[in-house]
Amino acid sequence: MKLALIVVLGGALAVSPLAAEKKVKLESLPAAVQAAIKEQTQGATLVGVSKEKEKGKTRYEVEMKAGGKTRDLTLDSAGQVVLLEEEVDISSIPAAARAAIEKKAGGRKIELVEKVTQAGSVRYESKIKKGLRSSEFTVNPDGTVYK
Repeated sequence: MKLALIVVLGGALAVSPLAAEKKVKLESLPAAVQAAIKEQTQGATLVGVSKEKEKGKTRYEVEMKAGGKTRDLTLDSAGQVVLLEEEVDISSIPAAARAAIEKKAGGRKIELVEKVTQAGSVRYESKIKKGLRSSEFTVNPDGTVYK
């Protein structure tokens, strides 16, 4: 019975959306993507690259660390950046965004703040923790809730 359960659960995991993402080696990527990664990771440590196919489009997710902070980007197959997530200090974000995040935290610990740039717009994602519980809260630069 246990073996059957493991097989069923294993099969379910294999078809999950997470299974679409797979780790890849830099040298196996298209030349334009390799060039973009090399340019974007200057002065940073490359942590990993994965390839994902979603809605018929291939995307490459790049994880790196620079100055002790994480920096993740998503590239299209032409090597263009479609999404950039950068860990930032809360003190470096616009005052309205900082105030909204701090108000939402209500004295709880703000573990992480990321500046997310996509299609020319910026938002700030925060991870707030109290005890074992954590939640995420995202705002626009003007402090309004991101939808």
